[in-house]
Amino acid sequence: MRILLSNDDGYRAPGLLCLWRTLSNRWEVTVAAPDRDRSGASNSLTLRNPLRAERRENGFIVVEGTPTDCVHLALTGLLDTEPDLVVSGINAGGNLGDDVLYSGTVAAALEGRHLGLPAIAVSLVGRDPHRYETAAAVVERLLGALSHGSIPPGTVLNVNVPDLPLDRIEGVKVTRLGHRHRSRPAVRDRDPSGESIYWFGEAGSARDNAPDTDFHAVEEGFVSVTPLHADLTRHSSLGAISSWIGKLGFDADF
Repeated sequence: MRILLSNDDGYRAPGLLCLWRTLSNRWEVTVAAPDRDRSGASNSLTLRNPLRAERRENGFIVVEGTPTDCVHLALTGLLDTEPDLVVSGINAGGNLGDDVLYSGTVAAALEGRHLGLPAIAVSLVGRDPHRYETAAAVVERLLGALSHGSIPPGTVLNVNVPDLPLDRIEGVKVTRLGHRHRSRPAVRDRDPSGESIYWFGEAGSARDNAPDTDFHAVEEGFVSVTPLHADLTRHSSLGAISSWIGKLGFDADF
């Protein structure tokens, strides 16, 4: 199996290095990762500026761009042989619930899916996580299990691993995304010249952490595996919206 590995924390991130070492023991792994921390980049692409990519001595492809740039460039211009799978991570911190909307880790995996490959995003949940070996072992087992099944077409697996020793992981649960409370207020400060500057407030705590959610699974010591897809259509609202949109008439005066 050939794997394209990326992340959003940058090519020097301990999670990426740990996962690369673990997966390289069994499979052919190519790394294409950002040149610096690009957390929160979501699915952004660099469109108006050229991208620079440099291959380092260890074989890593370091891209001056976003996580999505890295995967897109690797799959459409840099690799001679297309990989079988895209893996993104290990992220330093969880990507639970609404986090997936902003996550560069998840975005890198989604770009792989967009370009036709199965993809997995993996994150280690904790304020200062450090048990990357646990998350790497989980990914290794998941990939090994693919011989008994497959990731459905158009699906990304969003994997969140508690920051625990491997022998304290309770198991694996397939979950849905939970939801967070509204983020805390932005923090106002001043720069040395007296101008106002702002820091985004901390992400909100879990609002929906029912037993079938990713939040609840991780809280209970389980690995959470959430299947994601990129169709953001609110299918249940199509009828209600159509009922009043249809009353506008084709020649409505706007």
